[in-house]
Amino acid sequence: MGAGRTPLRWAFVNRDPALEPDLLHSYVDAWRRHDVEAVLETLADDCEVVEPHGPVYRGKDQVSEWMRNWVVAGGRITQWRITDSGSAGDLLVAEWERTCRWRGTETSFAGATICRLLGGRISYLREYGHLPAP
Repeated sequence: MGAGRTPLRWAFVNRDPALEPDLLHSYVDAWRRHDVEAVLETLADDCEVVEPHGPVYRGKDQVSEWMRNWVVAGGRITQWRITDSGSAGDLLVAEWERTCRWRGTETSFAGATICRLLGGRISYLREYGHLPAP
């Protein structure tokens, strides 16, 4: 970037009152609290959620089963901090840093989420993350 140029930032440009730009923040916060019901409240009934390493969950029932099984097995989000976020049209985006504990191992990584809204709920959510090499 040239000297004196201001970096571009995401802007909340959609003025549709049905679009809730904080919905992605609510989704992340519910995961941080391991609150399955609050996560499901952010999602459309026929949602699709894609994890960074490939698994895909279709519909609230699959998301609920995935999250409940993960928590029961000892999975924990110890930190999930959104570092930047924004919206354009029906898309919400966020960059984040997350630390998880799974099977006794704590892993930290950076990533991004892109999601599409429909009817005031998240209908499609895809996470991208760079997991550290083993």
